[in-house]
Amino acid sequence: MQAVAEAAPRVGVAAACAVTGVPRASFYRGRRPVVGRRPRPSPPRALTQGERAVVMSALHEPRFVDWAPAQVYAQLLDEGRYLCSVRTMQRLLASRGEAQERRDQRIHPAYVRPELLATQPNELWSWDITKLLGPRKWTYYYLYVILDVFSRFVVGWMLALRESATLAQHLIAETCRREAIAPGQPTLHADRGSSMASKPVALLLSDLGVTKTHSRPHVSNDNPFSESHFKTLKYRPGFPDRFGAPEHARGFSQDFFHAYNFEHHHSGLGLLTPVDVHLGRAPERVAARSRVLEAAYVQHPERFVGGLPQPASLPTAVWINKPQPPEKEPCMPAVAH
Repeated sequence: MQAVAEAAPRVGVAAACAVTGVPRASFYRGRRPVVGRRPRPSPPRALTQGERAVVMSALHEPRFVDWAPAQVYAQLLDEGRYLCSVRTMQRLLASRGEAQERRDQRIHPAYVRPELLATQPNELWSWDITKLLGPRKWTYYYLYVILDVFSRFVVGWMLALRESATLAQHLIAETCRREAIAPGQPTLHADRGSSMASKPVALLLSDLGVTKTHSRPHVSNDNPFSESHFKTLKYRPGFPDRFGAPEHARGFSQDFFHAYNFEHHHSGLGLLTPVDVHLGRAPERVAARSRVLEAAYVQHPERFVGGLPQPASLPTAVWINKPQPPEKEPCMPAVAH
């Protein structure tokens, strides 16, 4: 604006504004003398300074410091007192910077996104509990399952009539014993269910030297392998709408886990079975498949347009929430001089 004022006497206001990019209206508006505003008169219905002080004193009473203005207004009416309307209380609080949340509310902690890596069996386990419908409405059986994330092998499972931290303790301890887990060897991942996050389970894992991690609240993607495994269970042909008795549910689960561990060719394992990967037999299986494919290629090479076929490879690393690479800053286009 100062540059326009200096150049206007020489080149004119229009030319000076065009060069500096200042609208002419803004230039002329800035040259007007500032006229002071007259103070707004106080409405006749407004509270006096003394009445405002009484209202603020009431709002600041210890019993009302966590109450919303509407609650204070109602309580004062019940006591036979009327000081002002709810809206007036809100305006008085806002004028003093006290219009924010007055209640003492719980602040939820910031949960970290779990990023877990497995490169071999018995390095990372995932466990969860799912409900199986019982014979009558509102009756359930609880299926506890511990899954090895790298091999997808079910290392431990149990069917119970209730969800209990004590039962979870027993299952985890027995699974660690059967798998000969050394202290500090595995990481056990779970969601934040009552049994998973219980103190007895935490103390047991500490005694066993097992590291525990948890999903973020309400984020099912943080425990994807257990969720996917339960879907495989419940979409299996022959899965009943309801189980007639605990023995029925236990027998079905036993048949399923045997077939899953020893017969199911898992798409995430290069179509190998979980037991082959868990026991380290995967390289032998892949080599045998390579020989079969090579023999088929030698016999009929014209049927393999892409050349010698290769068996599906075994993944060398399995992640829960693989870290994302940092985003690259966009390159600025070069400016020709």
